[in-house]
Amino acid sequence: MEEVYTIENELFRIYLTYATLLVFKMFFLALYTVFIRTTKEVFANREDYGYTYPEEKFKERQARADASKEKVERIRRCHLNDLENIPVFLIIGLLYLAINPPAHIAIWHYRVFVASRFFHMVAYLTPLPQPSRALSFVVGTGVTISMGVQILQSVAQF
Repeated sequence: MEEVYTIENELFRIYLTYATLLVFKMFFLALYTVFIRTTKEVFANREDYGYTYPEEKFKERQARADASKEKVERIRRCHLNDLENIPVFLIIGLLYLAINPPAHIAIWHYRVFVASRFFHMVAYLTPLPQPSRALSFVVGTGVTISMGVQILQSVAQF
């Protein structure tokens, strides 16, 4: 019997590919937030404006930053949504391999989830009108639930 969690297992390699794409996506959003905060001078904390600015200069910069705050908040909320959804998928997706699912079904679960999260990011950052973002969330959640139910069906002894 082939080991599940080894590079020799093609399905595990596919999982690792999609998992890495999701982690890079989350990392991109973190870096994008920093980039926008820095270029638009929209900092989370007063000390981030720099200690060399006198009080009036600080207030001037803060007023300019207020106009760009919505973009930073939108990126941050998108990132937070990823932090609520992607780690759960990564864990369930890894456990899913242990039940030895049919490869084509597992691959489609992974593809659909990753596509839904990338579409969610585009819908959030563009912004696209609802229900585009909500539908991408529902699709991704449905994939995770589907894998979780299959795991429970395979191992639960109620």
